[in-house]
Formats: sequence, structure tokens, C-alpha cells
Amino acid sequence: MGESVAEATLTSWLKEVGDTIEMDEAIFEIATDKVDSEVPSEVEGTLLEKRFEVDDVIKVGEVVAIIEMEGNGEDAPAIETQPVEASVPEIPEPVAQIESEIEAVREAVASPVQDFSSSERFYSPLVKNIAKEEGISVEELDAIPGTGKEGRVTKNDILAFISTRGQNGGKTGEVVKNAPVVAKAVDSPEIAIEKAQSSKPAKTSTIEIKEGDEKIPLTRMGKLIAHHMVESVSTSAHVQSFVEVDVTSVVQWRNKIKKAFEEREGEKLTFTPIFMEAVAVALKKYPMMNISLDGDTVIKKKHINLGMAAALPDGNLIVPVIKNADQLNLVGMAKTVNDLANRARNNALKPDEIKEGTYTVTNVGSFGSVFGTPIINQPQVGILALGAIRKLPSVIETPEGDFIGIRHKMFLSHSYDHRVVNGALGGMFVKTVADYLEAWDVNREI
Repeated sequence: MGESVAEATLTSWLKEVGDTIEMDEAIFEIATDKVDSEVPSEVEGTLLEKRFEVDDVIKVGEVVAIIEMEGNGEDAPAIETQPVEASVPEIPEPVAQIESEIEAVREAVASPVQDFSSSERFYSPLVKNIAKEEGISVEELDAIPGTGKEGRVTKNDILAFISTRGQNGGKTGEVVKNAPVVAKAVDSPEIAIEKAQSSKPAKTSTIEIKEGDEKIPLTRMGKLIAHHMVESVSTSAHVQSFVEVDVTSVVQWRNKIKKAFEEREGEKLTFTPIFMEAVAVALKKYPMMNISLDGDTVIKKKHINLGMAAALPDGNLIVPVIKNADQLNLVGMAKTVNDLANRARNNALKPDEIKEGTYTVTNVGSFGSVFGTPIINQPQVGILALGAIRKLPSVIETPEGDFIGIRHKMFLSHSYDHRVVNGALGGMFVKTVADYLEAWDVNREI
């Protein structure tokens, strides 16, 4: 996986225990965010053991499977297996009795049944098992701040929560028969009522399903997108600014140059790289749009990495990232845009190619929309929607006077996080993009 990838979800096994595996043959599939990848075998042999199940979250570097390699004569190392008899020491009666009583207290305190399906957050099987064993409710689990990717609760997060769970104003749990072991603390009635009032009730379906209706479960990617969008709306204070742009010069220049460009470069010249160049120029002029907010700290990004939202054939969305976009000329931008778009449609993107975006552009005009109000791609603070280019009658100002002419126009819709981006900055940024496009030189060489 890429350098920035720390973990992945195992989505399917392509081989079963006992199956023969060839060199470079895919063994299983994994997913990181929205990218699915097959993992090939580096050796030939027989699949001996699976160490993870489907939907398990696996950290990079962990052993996922054991493959038995076939030896050749003396080259094969001899492996001897000998039975090992494990002796279990007797537990002294007082200690065993104390542990039994502690376990009884734990079972009494813990919720009898824990169903984590009502939570909107994603939890790994490991975190769920720890929560079940420790009697942690869904409400408690949802309240734990996650330090993992996209705010996920990691093993360390839940263990840290468990270690401080009993600290409720100095009220520790009752000591079981004076044993030097403290049972888990039980909330006082006041705290329990406060938790009940502040906890989010489990969602139940209120939609009436009638005969002929079809229930379609969300895909894994669909769930990720849904969670990401809801999280963004609840995190950022979304504000929009709209600017109408005259892109007649851009349209005329592209129409004049696109055939020669394709013959020379072997690439189609779309409007997207032109718009991306304009956005990169604006981000360089206004670097405080190229930031992230971490708590009360603003992280000013060194690199300008433009996310390019792309719709997939199945209706889902993916955002490949153009790294160091401000350092690309228009030819390089066009080649990068076409390459990422083609591989996104073919599900051939690498995990690192959807990471580390600092600002996102989405083309809602490709579906005929005049403008839109896009949701910010966290942890960024801005996203620009490109509306459809339309021919419109427009007032044209000249030294000889005003007249009506047909112009190519479009709307730029800028959504930004009002927690850190005020209206002046948000407006000036999108106006800079517009000015760059309106001032396009129709005689520009490429």
C-alpha cells in the first residue's frame, strides 16, 4: 500500500484454505476509503491459514495469511511438530472466589445485549469485541473521541476510555469483599439521567414499505460516502458564494487548439485542466484557503493538492488528487487529469492517489446543473462547483457603447467553512478564479 496508508479493510477472500496458489495470483481483496485492491502472492504454495475474516480492519505489516511453500529435496527445511502439554496450575480457592465474584459484578453492570448496528460510526470488530467484553454501551462508544483515520475509534482509544471510566467525581466502585481489586464504577442516578437525556436515541425505520417496493442495501462505498457527508455538514459551518463568469475566450481558445493538441500530445483537451489551473493560481494567491482546522489550530498546507471529484458508473463518487497542481503546466495538468479520470472509472487508482487533498473541485455542470452547493471534503475548508457552460445574451461594454451579444457563461459555486474562512476571503478567492478565466488569452501558445 502507499506510504500514508496505515490500515485497510479485508473485503473478500479469493482463495480458501487448502487451495493451491501461483506466484502473483490474487489471494484476497482489501479496501482503503474508496479504493479496492487485490493482494497477490509473492510465492507459490498452498494456503494453510487465514488469520482475518471479511470486514476485519488490518494494519499494514500484520500477517494476513500463512502459505505453505513446497520444498524441493534437501532445499526444503524440515519442520518438526511436537505436542506440547500445557500444565494449568491450580488457583487458590480465595483468589478463584474473588475473581468469580468480580466477574459477577461485571456481568451485572454490563448491558445484557449490545447492538452496535444502531450507531452511525464505523467500529472495527476488535473495538466491538472489547466494548462487548467491557460492557460499554452504544452511547458510550459513540462519545469516545477517535484518533484513527476519519475519527475512527482505535484499540488505544477504547482502552484509554476504559482506564478512566471509573473516574466520576471520586466515586470508584465498591470493593468486593475487601479484595485488592476494584470493580467497575456504576454511575450515580444524577449522572445516569444526564447521560440518558444527552444520549442520541437509536434510529428506527419509520418508512412504510409497501408491496412492490425494493430494498437496496447501501454498498460499502455508499456507507463511507454517507458517513463522510453527514460528518462534514455537522463539522463545518457551510457558507456559499456564487460568481457568474464569462468564459467565451476560454471556449474559443479550446475550440481552436483542441485538435492540434490531441494530435501532438495524444490526449483530449477538456475544460477541466483549464479550471484546475485557475484554482491553483487562486490558492497560491490566497494560501489561507489551502488549510485545515485541527481543534483550535489552523494547519497551513505547504503543497497545493487539488481533489477532482469524479462520478463513477455505479453512481458513487471518488476524489482522485492532483499533487502539487501549482507546479504543472497546462499540458501536464491535462495529462494528469485524463489519467486520473480514466483510472477512477476503471477502479484502478492507487490508495495514495486519493489522499492528502487540500482543496476540491467538482464539475456539477457535466450533468447539466447551472450551479450547486457542494459539501466540503473534510478536513479541507473549501470546495468549488463548476456549473454548466451556456450560451446567453449578455450586455457587452465597449468604448463605443454597450450592445447585446451571445456569450458563453457559467456559475462558480464556492462552499467554504465559515469557522475559519470569512465572507471576504471566500468571495475574493472565487472572484480570482473568475478573473483568471475571463482574462484568458485566446492567442495563448501551448
